[in-house]
Amino acid sequence: MKIDILTLFPNMFDGFINESIIKRAISSNKVEINIHNIRDYTTDPHKKVDDYQFGGGEGMILMPQPIFDAVKSLKTKDSFIILMTPQGKVYNQEYAHKLIEYKHLIIICGHYEGFDERIRTLVDCEISIGDFILTGGELPSMVICDSVIRLLDGVIKKESYQNDSFENNLLDYPVYTKPVDFEGMKVPDVLLSGHHENIRKWRLEEQIKRTKERRPDLLEKR
Repeated sequence: MKIDILTLFPNMFDGFINESIIKRAISSNKVEINIHNIRDYTTDPHKKVDDYQFGGGEGMILMPQPIFDAVKSLKTKDSFIILMTPQGKVYNQEYAHKLIEYKHLIIICGHYEGFDERIRTLVDCEISIGDFILTGGELPSMVICDSVIRLLDGVIKKESYQNDSFENNLLDYPVYTKPVDFEGMKVPDVLLSGHHENIRKWRLEEQIKRTKERRPDLLEKR
């Protein structure tokens, strides 16, 4: 998979692409990530990419020309173009699985007060990571990339995510490690029994119990 990210703040991605699983995925050629500065595509001699909005209002708006030129220079027949915006479809694990089907993602990070409405005509989908507002689309774009890349073949073992929260519309089950007794809190006996079928049943029961308590809305999808 190839991912191109359009941003006004490319340095924000330095740690993201140079640490942990994402770095290993890049090094092993599971994914290619390119960070593009939107200012590199502006025709303005002063590298201006935003302006005041018609009709008045607070804040500066991203202009269409740099975004249009950037997308045109990167787009191929395999591209799927995403706009990060709080007005978009709220992201979830099901959507992450859909995105791994694409060979090339182009992600546009909004910033400031918003973006010229005509930019919407470029994109295939608009995504929000939740009902709250951030200063820009950079952090949400990292969330999208991280959730998608970990699902690519060979990045992590399938067993590592198949029982993750939301994979089956259930939250994950409780997990424990050493010591068996920590300050009076003990590991459940069933996990020490070695009986795999009983462990499987216990984990499923705990998933259902936890989901009912914390996210009953997910059970409606099962």
